[in-house]
Amino acid sequence: MKTKLLLIVALCFTITTSFSQKKIGKTKKAIISSVENHKKDLINISDEIWSLAETAFEENKSSKLLADYAEKQGFKVERGVAGIPTAFVATYGSGRPVISVLGEFDALPGISQKAKPTKDPINEGEPGHGCGHNLFGSASLGAAIAIKELIESGKIKGTVKFFGTPSEEKYFGKIWMVRAGLWNDVDVNISWHPSAEIKADVQSSLALVDFKIEFYGQSAHASADPWNGRSASDALELYTTGINYYREHVKPTVRMHYHIQDAGKVVNVVPDYARLWMRVRDTKRSGLMPVYEQAMKMAEGAAILANVDYKVSLISGIYEVLVNREGGKIMQNNLELLGPISYTDEEISFGKKIQEATGKKQIGMDSTIKPLKETRENPGGGSTDVGDVSWNVANINLGVTTAPKDTPWHSWAVVACGGMSIGHKGMLYASKAMAMTMLDLFENPELLKKVKDEYVKRKGSEVYKAIIPDGPPPIPVN
Repeated sequence: MKTKLLLIVALCFTITTSFSQKKIGKTKKAIISSVENHKKDLINISDEIWSLAETAFEENKSSKLLADYAEKQGFKVERGVAGIPTAFVATYGSGRPVISVLGEFDALPGISQKAKPTKDPINEGEPGHGCGHNLFGSASLGAAIAIKELIESGKIKGTVKFFGTPSEEKYFGKIWMVRAGLWNDVDVNISWHPSAEIKADVQSSLALVDFKIEFYGQSAHASADPWNGRSASDALELYTTGINYYREHVKPTVRMHYHIQDAGKVVNVVPDYARLWMRVRDTKRSGLMPVYEQAMKMAEGAAILANVDYKVSLISGIYEVLVNREGGKIMQNNLELLGPISYTDEEISFGKKIQEATGKKQIGMDSTIKPLKETRENPGGGSTDVGDVSWNVANINLGVTTAPKDTPWHSWAVVACGGMSIGHKGMLYASKAMAMTMLDLFENPELLKKVKDEYVKRKGSEVYKAIIPDGPPPIPVN
């Protein structure tokens, strides 16, 4: 009886697998084959970017790795776009539709980590890819190449673009790229992000604005004649105290954070200079701006109280993501065609050790394909300059498992997974899912129209205005 039951189960599995494979058409199978054919190169590029761990606007070698490989595959590559040396556009094909895909590659400071499941920096205090952007850029390039090969073979017509987008973590480089009009001729944009689950992402993000506040006082001996000093750090402390009282009187969706960058050098001198980086967020740009304006006014109050001068400088700001559910449905269908990612015993063990080290339940990775979720009104969470892209072109988002469930993001744990096979598997999966979704848009004008129509409807009458200062992006000078 037991033998018969096992045979029935095996037969059902064979039939189910066969049926699933039949649902994937010939052209989508060609996409899967393309990603597999480039698998070794994509992993090598991702691992090199992981090792380089270059931060905002300094991703010179990382950007070059991606741009060079795109060029080698036959793309026309324009480097240094929008006044950013590490930004580029790789283009293949002609005519419409024009479908683009985003590729990030910047790292985060201070979270260097080996590809090990316990905290062990490569170099203490150095950067690491705690958001998985080494995987992000490589996966998107893989998707663009798969589409390029279909255009090249005559199976589809149109244009594919791969955007190399630097500095997502700090200055939000896409804003300057948007301002330069780089998406003006694009019909639909595709994006993804490393995650702890696989999902067609139909949730928004938080809008934010970054600004710098500087206080200028008068130095003096802190003991011999402090009455001759005017303390810039007093103004800074008064300002942060005001911000912390202000938290009680903003909506629950608002977030405010600050980083004190300079509050004096030694204890026996009244500081004549102090500086902090301030960030305000809300679910909508419209809710963000009044809080930002009040936070700027409070700098003047703090300066008056401390009898010092002050200066407020806009750094940059980003919009919330404009959701596209029609695009999410197309992506969801392709995730269901691909099915979940499977892991080896060694990968599951690695994931559980990560969870143990970070105080989480030891359950390994979650790669199940869940139903398309309803879009939440107040999503919470983080922010991304993909939002600015989404207000200028219809955008479809994807999240793919590259780390164990409940892994703390922007941490050493994500760095560890991004440098080994758990991250690699998610990267390759993302390539396939994005390219398959792009193919649907190339082949089906009606689907393309639905995605674009939803974008127009959701944007409504709002006129996009980039939240950045005039002039070039803040490229570091070495």
